[in-house]
Amino acid sequence: MINSADQPEFTMGRAAEQIGVTPAFLRSLDEAGLVEPERSLGGHRRYSRHQLDLAARVRQLLDEGFLLAAACRIVTLEDRLAAAHRRIVDLGGKLGPGEDATIPTQTRRELGTTRYYSTPRSETTPSAP
Repeated sequence: MINSADQPEFTMGRAAEQIGVTPAFLRSLDEAGLVEPERSLGGHRRYSRHQLDLAARVRQLLDEGFLLAAACRIVTLEDRLAAAHRRIVDLGGKLGPGEDATIPTQTRRELGTTRYYSTPRSETTPSAP
């Protein structure tokens, strides 16, 4: 049985409207390999709620300054972690405090701020030849 969140029910235009992006943005995620929408008999893309959630998360990361490739990788890893946590629970395991992947994710604000670290000083100074 297919999960309702994985049911391909949104056309490209409707999907883009749902999460506030352009159809071109959704196509770029398809090209990047993050989402692979189902195709209708006429060849039109159909997106699931889960795919839209992933796309919306990528958009959030892009707005925070991440590059598309990095945002897609982060979202892929977050999605895999959430699936692993669901599997642990399905098998009767328990997650400890702070391990629940269903808690909404958000990046730390300071990640968008450039930090400069001082160069470590060596114990000895190089001598001139």
